[in-house]
Amino acid sequence: MNFIEQFLWVIFPYIALTIFIVGHIYRYNMDQLGWTAKSSELLEKRSLQWGSILFHAGILAVVGGHISGLLIPKTFFESLGVNEHMYHMAAVYGGGPAGVVTLVGILILTFRRFGNDRVFAVSSKADLLVAILVLVEVVLGLTSTATNVFQVTNFDYRETISPWLRGLLFLKPDASFMTGVPLVFKLHVVTGFGMFAIWPFTRLVHVWSMPVEYIYRTYIQYFSRDLKDKSFH
Repeated sequence: MNFIEQFLWVIFPYIALTIFIVGHIYRYNMDQLGWTAKSSELLEKRSLQWGSILFHAGILAVVGGHISGLLIPKTFFESLGVNEHMYHMAAVYGGGPAGVVTLVGILILTFRRFGNDRVFAVSSKADLLVAILVLVEVVLGLTSTATNVFQVTNFDYRETISPWLRGLLFLKPDASFMTGVPLVFKLHVVTGFGMFAIWPFTRLVHVWSMPVEYIYRTYIQYFSRDLKDKSFH
């Protein structure tokens, strides 16, 4: 095991996760006013609406698939009677469409970010970098999925990437799990951890600011001044 592999699969992930955690704490304490997605809806609405809906709906399903595939051991599914073929079909017919929807959404948002002069003018360098990285990550993820769907390689990420990632999270890293992983999967993983490293310093922080309270808060009633004055006569 050479230094490059140790760096990529042990040192770099821990650096990225440390920046992710410490960076969020720092920004929350120092820049709460900037804790926002900085919506550009007033500049252009139609493509933002479609792109945002498709991307967010798709990415939620993709994240769920990653959690089940990477963090839950293969033996757990087997204990429930879910064999390799059943899991493969679920990944193909569930994860595949979710990935395509996510790709369409981020393509719309990226073309809007770079193609609309007004939106581009108010975009920071971080905004542009995030758009590119998310697009690259989604493309790499779909390419990785396609290699399994069409059986380009006889590779099972649940026996390699999954135990490697769980080892990282439980502070028992083992870079040897990543030795035989195909290049496209490795690029997908490295890009993902790179996104974790820049996350606290970009608009991605708005993920943690979902307005859940809007679901159960009481309605806000507005009255015109004229109606309010008349009510006292």
